[in-house]
Amino acid sequence: MLLVGWNTLFTAMLSLMHPFFVSVIDINHNEKEATIEISVRCFTNDLEKMIAADTKTTIDLSQPSQKSKGDALLKAYLAKRLNLSVNGNKSTLDYVGFEIQKESTWTYFEIKNIKQLNQLNVLCEVLFGVNDQQINIFHVNAKGVRKSYELIYPKNTTQFNF
Repeated sequence: MLLVGWNTLFTAMLSLMHPFFVSVIDINHNEKEATIEISVRCFTNDLEKMIAADTKTTIDLSQPSQKSKGDALLKAYLAKRLNLSVNGNKSTLDYVGFEIQKESTWTYFEIKNIKQLNQLNVLCEVLFGVNDQQINIFHVNAKGVRKSYELIYPKNTTQFNF
């Protein structure tokens, strides 16, 4: 029996689904560090299209010479399109960076000083405007529990309770 790693399987599934516009957002509460770690995964070309539409600026995220420009544009775009409230308080996403893996861009954020995660409210419009078939998939881990939810356009909010 051939075992396929989750990332390989996920990439294959996303490639087959590409007529749909998908982002996957992983949110992990790190109790030891008292942080929430966030990763946002999108197809690079879709993300570049949205940044261009939003800012009237073109970017090629795969070009090392455009890394600084990419950092600034991703930080601004995603901060505007992804809003989180933790335990009833609006949170600021601290930008960590991004990396390209095959056809996807991973963008990383962190929220500091979160000792407990009891409730997470999400407002997400990542890639909204590309296509009305947009799906934002969330995986949230806290207190040893993993919860997942799909926001299918035009729905842009959800809540996780732990």
